[in-house]
Amino acid sequence: MQVIAHGGAGSPPDEPADRQAVLDEAVASGAEQADPVSAVCAAVRVLEVDPSFNAGVGSAVQSDGLPRTDAGLMTADGEVGAAGAMPGVCHAVDVAHAVMTETPHVMLAGERAVAFADAVGVEAGLDLWTDRTREQWGDDEPPTGDPDEHLQWVRDHFASDEDVDGSGAAAERAAPDPHDHDTVGAVARDGDAIAAATSTGGRWRALAGRVGDVPQVGAGFYASEAGGASATGAGEEIAREGVARRAVGLLERGADAEAAARIAIEEFGAAAEGNAGIVVVDADGTAGEAYNSPAMQTARSSDA
Repeated sequence: MQVIAHGGAGSPPDEPADRQAVLDEAVASGAEQADPVSAVCAAVRVLEVDPSFNAGVGSAVQSDGLPRTDAGLMTADGEVGAAGAMPGVCHAVDVAHAVMTETPHVMLAGERAVAFADAVGVEAGLDLWTDRTREQWGDDEPPTGDPDEHLQWVRDHFASDEDVDGSGAAAERAAPDPHDHDTVGAVARDGDAIAAATSTGGRWRALAGRVGDVPQVGAGFYASEAGGASATGAGEEIAREGVARRAVGLLERGADAEAAARIAIEEFGAAAEGNAGIVVVDADGTAGEAYNSPAMQTARSSDA
């Protein structure tokens, strides 16, 4: 079983050794599994419960004062499941897996996705706050009015790669949170079987209900017979550029994992603002990674 996992493309972490140990544990957990789907889910679950990453416990907080989680999962034979905008759900990857295996759909979102999680045995109603996220939220008071009030609050508070309204107008905003891009993900391969999964807590002070790239097929995750990819970074731009699908497309055209990762990030950087990173495993079981951010921590099994 070849497995590679990432802890997000962003700023250099405060405690890289501790985070690396968790990534190593995630990969070890994945490598013990019987198949790639179980491997990526096991690896991501380890990362979702660690508060130093932006997934599950420790997720970013949206404009209504709630953390929400998203995840997506895909296999080489085209099976796919995703879930988004779920308050109180730590293991978003397990909800995505249940969508893939228990429903005829690709994605569920919002309160009904939370209800579905509870129905299939994924724990919901959890407190995803940590000391770090409470400190980061600080004295912010979420708006209590209609969507227009929330949108104005977001325009004042959301530190994005471009203005929320797309106008390019400058606004006074809080500095970007260094954990904003600490999305987690994993890709695994065993024989002809390949799976890719990504999980996130989203972006700090985004509009309530915002869903980024992570649960969008081809943006935050993608897999085919040629390999799989998990992306991380500036969510809106990754979604626009289809970064994970781009990397797997390069594999389909003959690139190996390292080249596919590198070229996908180079092309992203030429077309979009913001940072991104990606991990890739090809059909031969070779792993690759690339990023244009200051840092991206990864771990891989010894045979990847």
